[in-house]
Amino acid sequence: MLEEAAAITAAAKRLDAGTAAAATGLLLSCSGKVVISGVGKSGLVAQKIAASFTSVGLLSVYLNPLDALHGDIGVVRDGDIVVLISNSGETSELLALVPFVKKRGVKLLGILGRAKSALAEHCDVVLDASVEREAAPIDQVPTSSTAVAMSLGDALAVGWMTEKGVSINDFAMNHPGGTIGRRLTLTVADLMIPREKLLTVSPDARLPEVIDALTTEAIGAVLVANSADPSALGGIITDGDLRRALKKSAADKWGGLIARDLMTASPISIDSSVAAVEALTLMERNSRKSITVLPVVDAGVVVGMLRMHDLVQAGLS
Repeated sequence: MLEEAAAITAAAKRLDAGTAAAATGLLLSCSGKVVISGVGKSGLVAQKIAASFTSVGLLSVYLNPLDALHGDIGVVRDGDIVVLISNSGETSELLALVPFVKKRGVKLLGILGRAKSALAEHCDVVLDASVEREAAPIDQVPTSSTAVAMSLGDALAVGWMTEKGVSINDFAMNHPGGTIGRRLTLTVADLMIPREKLLTVSPDARLPEVIDALTTEAIGAVLVANSADPSALGGIITDGDLRRALKKSAADKWGGLIARDLMTASPISIDSSVAAVEALTLMERNSRKSITVLPVVDAGVVVGMLRMHDLVQAGLS
């Protein structure tokens, strides 16, 4: 690992600002996509770089040079940029591909282990990926060379992102299944239980009706309607509210309890457009008492209920 790290450091020191700017400029000028090609381990590096480019918003594909010579070169179009990756700089499959790519008028960027090579002569910009030796005992095993090539690809991605001003929100949109994506793209509306699936009791509902609603809902709370406006929130009764009310009242008084006596009249609520992670923070950090359910209210109208359980299930906690 130290040898590979040293090789990457050496490559970084060799890379002058002008060449770095030229390489980044090629990507910025791309009006189509970035097509990346390589053979063997360089092909695997090419696939990784293509995936990294696409993940940050720079459309990119991997092109197998052998398949390209048998029809797949059709993927290369006007406005594309072609990146060639080769440790030797003499890869025959890439050299065979070059004339057909250049006929399409695209620019070539080389990530090459030999800056003076046959492939280098055809490239508009060359990034020097040379290494003194591989990290393995057998100097022919691709180790340091692939690490350097991949690092240069990462540097290109970072340079392009910086110039384009790619934000974490932009990045998250390409990673909806990942933790970052979920934390930044999921809203309360995505996770809440909608109003039509919830039971609501009136403020005058008697204790048996409230208990029945809580048991039927099985979400730990039931909504209480606003007597003046049924679409508005009158309050909420949680399992905890019920237990506390029963504990405070004598058993012979339970029969006279109604929803109004049990509910929290002005509960904390949240808008459906708020990021789900903000709702999680609100529920976790409430100073009065822990919150496990939140009424969702948009412009005074109850639209649903959000549970801590759903936030945890979504991987936000």
